[in-house]
Amino acid sequence: MPIIRWLLLLLLAGSGCAALIYEIVWLQLLQLVIGSSAVSLGLLLAAYMGGLCLGSAALPRMIPPSRNPLRVYACLELGIAFFGIATLFGLPVISRIYVAGMTGMLGRGIVAGVCLLPPTLLMGASFPVVARWAQTTSKAVPWIGFLYSANVAGAVVGCVISGFYLLRVYDMATATYAAAAINAAMAVLALGLATATHPPELRVERPETMEGSRRAPGAILVYVTIALSGLTALGAEVVWTRLLSLLLGATVYTFSIILAVFLVGLWAGSAAGSWLVRRIGRPRLSLAGIQMLLAAAIAGPAYTITRWLPFWPVDPWLSMNPWFNFDLDVTRSVRTIFPATLLWGASFPIALASAAAEGEDPARLSGEIYAANTAGSIIGALAFSLALIPSIGTRGSHQVLIALSITAAVVAIASFVWAAGGRTAITEPRMAIRLAATLGGTLILASALVSTVSGIPWQVIAYGRRVAPILRGIDPSSEATPVFMSEGINSSVVITDRAGQRFFYVSGKSEASSALLDMRLQRIMGHLPALFHRQPKSVLVVGFGAGVTAGSFVPYPDVESIVVCELEAAIPPASNKFFGPQNYNVLDDGRTRMIYDDARHFILTSPEKFDVITTDPIHPWVKGTSALYSKEYFELVRSHLNPGGIAAQWLPLYESDEETVKTQLATFFDVFPNGTVWSNYLNGDGYDLVLIGRLDESPINIDEMQRRLDQPKYSRVIASLADVEVHSAADLLRTYAGRAVELAPMLSGAPINNDLNMRLQYIAGWGVNSVMAEPIYRDILSYRRFPGDLITGTGEAIEILEDVLGRKHRTF
Repeated sequence: MPIIRWLLLLLLAGSGCAALIYEIVWLQLLQLVIGSSAVSLGLLLAAYMGGLCLGSAALPRMIPPSRNPLRVYACLELGIAFFGIATLFGLPVISRIYVAGMTGMLGRGIVAGVCLLPPTLLMGASFPVVARWAQTTSKAVPWIGFLYSANVAGAVVGCVISGFYLLRVYDMATATYAAAAINAAMAVLALGLATATHPPELRVERPETMEGSRRAPGAILVYVTIALSGLTALGAEVVWTRLLSLLLGATVYTFSIILAVFLVGLWAGSAAGSWLVRRIGRPRLSLAGIQMLLAAAIAGPAYTITRWLPFWPVDPWLSMNPWFNFDLDVTRSVRTIFPATLLWGASFPIALASAAAEGEDPARLSGEIYAANTAGSIIGALAFSLALIPSIGTRGSHQVLIALSITAAVVAIASFVWAAGGRTAITEPRMAIRLAATLGGTLILASALVSTVSGIPWQVIAYGRRVAPILRGIDPSSEATPVFMSEGINSSVVITDRAGQRFFYVSGKSEASSALLDMRLQRIMGHLPALFHRQPKSVLVVGFGAGVTAGSFVPYPDVESIVVCELEAAIPPASNKFFGPQNYNVLDDGRTRMIYDDARHFILTSPEKFDVITTDPIHPWVKGTSALYSKEYFELVRSHLNPGGIAAQWLPLYESDEETVKTQLATFFDVFPNGTVWSNYLNGDGYDLVLIGRLDESPINIDEMQRRLDQPKYSRVIASLADVEVHSAADLLRTYAGRAVELAPMLSGAPINNDLNMRLQYIAGWGVNSVMAEPIYRDILSYRRFPGDLITGTGEAIEILEDVLGRKHRTF
């Protein structure tokens, strides 16, 4: 029997491992179809966890206890493997159906449900079905708790191997096959155990148990308590992931580390709780005590993240080896969130003991507790990500979490009182005094803890993972002043003023400013494609930022439509207010139309075509952003260009290693074989690059461009360029740095970032601490030759341009 128990633990661990791999893969794949906005992610999460909830609650009721649970489990695992592979291959078909006419919010929900509900229903049923085996053992509740703990342990393994190996080294197809192989292996093992098990070891439930008449008094309040516990757990995970990603850097590895630490805590807590269940006389009071401790454990990270971690003497640029930084990230995550996760993990087995009734079907018991916990988790994740953080911020969200934990404690105490209602002990003065004192102390504790919570410092949102070294190096007399701060539904935003210059930060990264270097990049992102095109009328700008790139099209007399796609709704109004002179108040221009959506989703589902499309997303090492640097995205952009249309793409050299830059170049040139590279130079070296892809391969004539700029109606364009020290067509064309045909030797063997591998976010996250911008830029320039077939003209201007562009290293 002990051997069988260990094998049952292995079965649940395998299920948890495969489920976590599927979750990561499916959410990445489906975001490519229905978008990565907070609402879309909420729909995906609701569908995934909703399936787990329904499966755990419903299928044990539908499957009679007379069925061998191991054979049932094997069928479930094979079904999960089937749906996992079917989703991988069926998604392109679903995507085409979605684009054909189901692109509204209802359509997004249908796609999420169709893809995720069938497999997650089976996933949800696997734990309670195996838990039914506990009916053949003594002391069933602790054993069910250990099964749950094994399932979470498997999820830890799935999180780590998918985030750091399968998806980094291979792709989502390989990860899916690995998960399906685990499902198949677990099914084979379960069938082997079922064959080796003698039928007498399986005990059929009594009829009254099957009818659900066995219920512990007050069990409904235990379900409410564990639901509130799940709500606070997922709500806190949303809040802490939002804040820790600022301090650690929002790479795919950071999210894997935070999730892994969270799951390790749940595993350790559930294992400890399962062990303690045998030694607890009053599990409902223990459950209440855990919720009280959770209130303090939630207040702790709120203090740590806002008043302690930002001032740790940590500079991520001190080491180029990512493993050293991963070690620091794990340490900071453990010290911040681990204590609370232990308590949430322990809540589950103690809730099982609190709700258990003699003779109750273990599958029903475990399934209902799991369903209640998951239902609360769904509410918590959606409420905090979509409503509470945008409305009351992370400080208010922490306070709500503390209040909810105290509420859960009160409900657990009420369940104890309910169960003891028929005993004389509850009416004894001593017990009444104890309960009253406990409730009073609980309320005092809640008030005290809520008052300790403070908001996140604006410097954390601005400087992110380098906040400590930046604050250490800043002269206090020259410290910037925040003029705007918002924790939006998708991003946290800060705008500061320092000595008359404005700086724009998003989620720990500087994205724009009114300084010359940033202004030049933002302006040439718009002016290069606008002047290369003979007469642009329609423009799509992906990413509002400070609004300067979008505003660069305002002075063009022939532009009739400026469509701007921005994910975070808090950004455009703030940027229009504080960067109005720099962006020409583009938001107020009658030609401007704002689209608040994931840009890729908008382009995928829009029938519109444009003369110019510019894409200036956040840095590619930020999780999820590589979808705007993929081959399929560039193909979407190309397909939405009018004849003669032009695409412009931002490519950062800073915080990028050589492989990251090569991957971006190779992927763009794979779709735009005649693509060119243009530089935002800094003292002769690279700072940012702009990639240009043209459908029209005709030469760029410097004389024609200058005559166009000399027209009176282009006077505002000339003024806009002069603001960034570009005074002529020749000055603009001097930013040329190379093209695809010249850079082919450099890019030989470079990986292509596509939707199935999202290779770029793993490569870029690995090299985020690189300081190779200068040598990478000089390497690019070493391949540059004057493009006589691309840039043509006559007179002194072309001669000077030939001389400048013929040099290996730029001088100005």
